[in-house]
Amino acid sequence: MTTPASGTGRALALLAFAQLIYSLDINIVFVALPEIGAGLGFSGQTLQWVVSAYMVFCGGFLLFGGRAADLIGQRRMFIFALWLYALSSLAGGLATSPAVIVAARAVQGIGAAFLFPATLSLLNRLFAEGPERNRALAVWGGAGASGLSIGALAGGFLTAAWGWPAVFYVNVVLAGIAIIAAFFVIPRDPKRHEKRSFDLPGALTVTIGATALVFALVEGPEIGWGATSVVWALILAAVFLIAFAVIEARSRDPLMPLRLFRNRSLVAGMTITFLYMGTFGALPYFLTVLFQNVQGLTALQTGWAFLVPSIAIAVGTQIGERLATRLSTRTTLITGMIVGAVGTALLVPGVTSGYLAIVPGLIVSGLGQGIVWTGMWIAAASGVHHDEQGVASGMASTALSVGNSIGLAVLIALANRHTGGLEGEALRTALAEGTQLAFWLAAAGILVSLIAAFALPARAKG
Repeated sequence: MTTPASGTGRALALLAFAQLIYSLDINIVFVALPEIGAGLGFSGQTLQWVVSAYMVFCGGFLLFGGRAADLIGQRRMFIFALWLYALSSLAGGLATSPAVIVAARAVQGIGAAFLFPATLSLLNRLFAEGPERNRALAVWGGAGASGLSIGALAGGFLTAAWGWPAVFYVNVVLAGIAIIAAFFVIPRDPKRHEKRSFDLPGALTVTIGATALVFALVEGPEIGWGATSVVWALILAAVFLIAFAVIEARSRDPLMPLRLFRNRSLVAGMTITFLYMGTFGALPYFLTVLFQNVQGLTALQTGWAFLVPSIAIAVGTQIGERLATRLSTRTTLITGMIVGAVGTALLVPGVTSGYLAIVPGLIVSGLGQGIVWTGMWIAAASGVHHDEQGVASGMASTALSVGNSIGLAVLIALANRHTGGLEGEALRTALAEGTQLAFWLAAAGILVSLIAAFALPARAKG
């Protein structure tokens, strides 16, 4: 389904704006965490849940949100997700206790889990597979890259000017604008002629299983992998995800049709999104540690420092579109992975030399990340019917979320293995060495993802 050029242009602008909101919300809270902790009386151990609640529920509900977009309607779920964002952000800004703000962040995470696949599946429905969709994905991806740096900058500015509630209230305004615009620029969901049922047992089992898995992956590095809650979460995840696989194999109208795994492009795209977020996706965490704990930058200076990689990623998404259109998705991904791995390796020597020394690595790595970002979403959407774009987007974005959790857990554990009990200059040195190791491992992991890229057709145009 397509609309006139001006209509699709407005729709793309709104979908890119929604992706900007999604990306902005990932980083905007980080800078405000100290003030949130002081203002609401968080303990040092519980403050992390302002971030973790969002990550856990977002990761757990992605597949559910993707299938809901297919069955209920992509525009309906898009608007519903924005309402969840707006209301939960309002609750977060008005919070007077730790429990309320953590609950608000959990609902924000569910909103994100509904918004991301709805936005991506709308984009894949409104723009025909090929050059038209490639350009749309590049614009959408560029907006997401911009949101990461804007979030860090906005978080520092809003917190300094109006206090920590402002980082929540800004989402109310942005989501409100997007909700109003959606009624005017997003085409109505097409009428369905066939009757479809909602696989409730599948939805419940995969949501509980995925939520438990992401909880364990987020909490394991913080409280220890032997902690009772982490062990039980892993057991719960295994039980419910196995039950989900059994239910899907027997269901007449499954939440996640297993035949989708016969789509080689989708499977390769999911594998690449998993490895992408386990490697490239872990870099912002270690760059934050490098900027603040090793190089001594303030929170606001750190926000400005992220401007260079964010611009490079945004430029890379546009290069990725051109490569995919003129060559092939496989060539695009291979190019981006090699460029990204080289750039990430270039970061290593500059860790102890100051910000300017790592700028070349930030630029080259960012370009590679942007190229891969565009290419992997093209791969994940290729050959998928528009009635199943939501669940395909949910599958790929679930792989993205789990990959990020696993990648961070592994890299943080390895990078911090020698920091225990250290203080002052000794701690700074250990953090620098750990960051260098993380960059090396990320670069190596990026090269491993080349295996998945080679599984794609050699000559198929993006």
